[in-house]
Amino acid sequence: MFRRRPLLPLTALALALGVAPVPAHADVFTPGSAGLGDPYFPKSGNGGYDVAHYDLRLHFDPKTHDVSVTVVIKAKATQNLSRFDLDYSGPKIRHLEVNGAAAKYARHGQELVVTPRKGLPSGSEFTVEVAYSGRPHAIKDKALGLAGWVETKDGATVVSEPDGARSWLPSNDTPQDKATFTFTVTTRAGTTVLANGEPVNPGIVGVRHGWSTVKWEMRQPMATYLAMIAMGKFKVAEGRAAGVLNLTAYDPSVAKRSRHLHTDTRKAIEWESKVFGAYPFSSVGGIADKLDVGYALETQGRPVYDGGPDNLTVVHELAHQWFGDSVGLRSWKDIWLNEGFATYAEWLYEEQHGGPSAKSTFAKLYKSPKSFWKRKTGDPGRNDMFDYAPVYQRGAMTLHALRTKIGDSIFFDLLKEWTETNRHGTVITRDFIDLAEQKYGQDLDPFFDAWLYTAKKPAV
Repeated sequence: MFRRRPLLPLTALALALGVAPVPAHADVFTPGSAGLGDPYFPKSGNGGYDVAHYDLRLHFDPKTHDVSVTVVIKAKATQNLSRFDLDYSGPKIRHLEVNGAAAKYARHGQELVVTPRKGLPSGSEFTVEVAYSGRPHAIKDKALGLAGWVETKDGATVVSEPDGARSWLPSNDTPQDKATFTFTVTTRAGTTVLANGEPVNPGIVGVRHGWSTVKWEMRQPMATYLAMIAMGKFKVAEGRAAGVLNLTAYDPSVAKRSRHLHTDTRKAIEWESKVFGAYPFSSVGGIADKLDVGYALETQGRPVYDGGPDNLTVVHELAHQWFGDSVGLRSWKDIWLNEGFATYAEWLYEEQHGGPSAKSTFAKLYKSPKSFWKRKTGDPGRNDMFDYAPVYQRGAMTLHALRTKIGDSIFFDLLKEWTETNRHGTVITRDFIDLAEQKYGQDLDPFFDAWLYTAKKPAV
């Protein structure tokens, strides 16, 4: 007797025929998000992809300050992408391609919306090439000041915290998405070019018709706000520190405040490597220039100092190589993990080099008036994220109070394990609390609630 077989569902039929079933909605492509929802910078960063590498080719004329830039971005789709965004507020774009084919694009504020000819399947690798020409300008923020591409008298220097990379670099401008970088810079012969990482031997790739080309590579993952190029007249020094290349430079106009930069860098990084663990990058150094931005920045591997630094500023910015650069933030509200730790590095350095003890510095600050305690260290608010008292000083006080509570042995082991476990990664405050509790063996939530999330003076 012939018995009619029931029709198989498509998935069962595919399996019966030895063909992998097509997942539901596999052919559905949707836009990546514009912004990642950071509470302080909701438009920064973009969803739907992860960047692996930025290859920058930059032509710069220090006489006119005009640039011509081509950026090739290598990325991987994390969803089926119909389109995606880059963060970009720079000059007019000349052309844009995805996987070698011209792509549609539109600019909406700081968003560069890119629509490739074909959808990009989840898991697929793709390249984006963006070219532009013009004259970049720094991002001006009423509360936070200047960030990004900063023109100098004889060139330009990049300092991009927190969201200034978009002023010159089409990118996924978020601390969450680290990538490696290649910088190939052409400028007038006689102009010094410095960047993150190390110069690719022989350094100067070529000289032609009065223009020279230099190539640098940052081989460890780096957030976009830490990417740096400095071009101008510099006095350069090279040596070794903590087992890696130590390359420092300063503009002759700031020589008086910068002549000890090379030695101070070596001393600071060798001391910090003992306290915080192995140095996380393949070179170190610093650049002093006349920028008139009013701050120094821990650009990865080679901090930038406006006007020249004192010794403790060097200690602070180099401590960021562990706390902020290697161990990066996932959210800007956790900025105390950067600034509180780097400030406490200053206290420790003074304590171990004939200065006041961290205990005495803490005790002095603990007597501060009520206004000192009016903001939350663990979430100070966007416009106050770089305020010295709530973030830097009280962040350092939080660490000293923790050291007092759990003891020196556990505390200094905690610092080294924190930097090693999260090397080249990103974190939130909860991660630090969890590790501290694991090392101490007790609940520390009430302690951190009092020091980080309560806008009043904690009891000691």
